[in-house]
Amino acid sequence: MTDKPSRRHTAAHHRLSVLKLAPDSLAFALDCAAQAVGAVRAGSALPAALQTVSASAKHAVARGAVQDIAYRAMRRLALADALLHKLVKKAPPPHVANVLVCAFTLLTDDEAHAAYAPFTVVDQAVSAIAARREFSFAKGLVNAVLRNFLRERDALIDEARTNPVARWNYPQWWIDAVKRGQPEAWERILEAGNAQGPLTLRVNARHASVDEYLARLADVHIDAEAVGLHAVRLKTPMPVERIPGFDEGVVSVQDAGAQRAAQLLDVKDGMRVLDACAAPGGKTGHILELANVELIALESDAERAGRIEQNLQRLKLDARITVGDAGDPAQWFDGAPFDRILADVPCSASGIVRRHPDIRWLRRASDIEALVAEQRRILSALWPLVAKGGELLYVTCSIFPEEGEDQARWFGAAHEDAVRLDAPGQLLPTAARASAGAVQDSPAGTNIADHDGFFYARFQKR
Repeated sequence: MTDKPSRRHTAAHHRLSVLKLAPDSLAFALDCAAQAVGAVRAGSALPAALQTVSASAKHAVARGAVQDIAYRAMRRLALADALLHKLVKKAPPPHVANVLVCAFTLLTDDEAHAAYAPFTVVDQAVSAIAARREFSFAKGLVNAVLRNFLRERDALIDEARTNPVARWNYPQWWIDAVKRGQPEAWERILEAGNAQGPLTLRVNARHASVDEYLARLADVHIDAEAVGLHAVRLKTPMPVERIPGFDEGVVSVQDAGAQRAAQLLDVKDGMRVLDACAAPGGKTGHILELANVELIALESDAERAGRIEQNLQRLKLDARITVGDAGDPAQWFDGAPFDRILADVPCSASGIVRRHPDIRWLRRASDIEALVAEQRRILSALWPLVAKGGELLYVTCSIFPEEGEDQARWFGAAHEDAVRLDAPGQLLPTAARASAGAVQDSPAGTNIADHDGFFYARFQKR
């Protein structure tokens, strides 16, 4: 599961007064971002929360600012909560607290990289509260808290960070799990998860090579570099509608590590292929870009299956999109075995937390055991569908061994006819830059840089 983290769907409904603020103001963005933070605290995934508040943020500038602040807040939520607890003796109403959290998020930026001047953040946070009739009584509190914070900023941050949860901005169980699973690299992994991921594109091999597409970008003065066999990283992110060739299907947005899946499948023309758990269709499209195959894209959620179709239409590619449970083939399997199966199974999404920072606050330690059981159910159901000599590729976007190497070993022990083939295993998240000439034209795309965390294991049926 790389493109699609598992999500809780609890909706948080905010009964707030109508906001009378300029939609392009920071105050408006702080208010909307605070609503999104509140929704995540109530169990909603951040993208769904932002979609809920986007009806208010009709101005394009507002939508961008709201998203930026909300994502920043997810990456610093524990630090902001610690500062709030230190500076406010009596807990304010949740929305007021979340406005303060969003303000702290901006005020804890290094001065050299601050998005807004401190006095602007304070002024606009007060305006955001004053504009809400039911919370206007708290504008003095917000003003005092933020000014007090600025007076002792460095000391307060240092004190808060003595607590590891506030230091790393992850729940304690998550920190412990990363330490246990990756004892040599746990600090680097946690830091990587707090950075914003780059905008990486997959060049459609049916249209252009990486070098050809880089030349096209250079012609319009867009800085980019190769970071994989089909991967290009833009120096500066931009909306997809501005990316040359996106609308025509020349490129797609996909992390460099996620692009390993289709390459590792090593598909050939004429093969019968199953992409299980396929939504939103990034890997489906990549497989079809690499070979002319008979492909079934399976997805259990009908709404998400629609996204596969949308992506394939843009790429002008075809697959049989089927709604069904990968763990219950009786619903959809037609009896013809598959030469290749991509099992990109539901997982914790702990490897893509830099792109989905809300995941850390939505997951619970108990979720891992349930996800492990679901992964085994799906793998056990899919293996009989692999043709003799065919291959299954097990993929998760997780950094937890329970969803990675532990599962691969279990699978090999449980199926005597499964031969484990070469594959990367655990790819830890990295922001390393590709050195000159580092990208090799190899089938597996072995030299890539700046990717999320994934686990890959390949098995061939005897």
